Amino acid sequence: MPADNLQKLCSESRDKLKSAISIMETFLNEHALSQLVTDEEEETVHFYKGFLSDVRHLLVFSEVSYEKLGVVQRRPRFDIDFAEKALYHLYHRCVNNFFYPKNESYSEDGRYAYTGQDAIRFRMTPVRPARDVIMNITRIYEELREDLAYYESDYLMGRRLQPEKSLV
Repeated sequence: MPADNLQKLCSESRDKLKSAISIMETFLNEHALSQLVTDEEEETVHFYKGFLSDVRHLLVFSEVSYEKLGVVQRRPRFDIDFAEKALYHLYHRCVNNFFYPKNESYSEDGRYAYTGQDAIRFRMTPVRPARDVIMNITRIYEELREDLAYYESDYLMGRRLQPEKSLV
């Protein structure tokens, strides 16, 4: 990918991450487990603990990627290798963490992806603020996934063909 396109992709990805980070931070700063749990059923408590854990992990991975992309942009000479690594990590740590959360409190149902309906399905019906935070960042991570699809497999394949460089 030409350096100009790569720089633009880094900048756009960083802007998108900034929006997602802001939404997640606001949610996590304003909501605690006790506010989300409407009943004391063990299954509900377990669901929200996992949900909050997934959002916190996604926030941390997103902040790390945001900072790496900032370093890419601040360097006096654009470093293509570092930029590609940062985008690779963004795809594999953030985008994949969003669509495949560890605790599986929600998941993407591909059958709805092309119908104009929300493709995110929750394991149990969440309270409105919990649902809203995921729905508000879904579009951001969908756009990042589309923009960075190259980094799903082609980036590593290209690295493997260059044996003198490390893979990641």
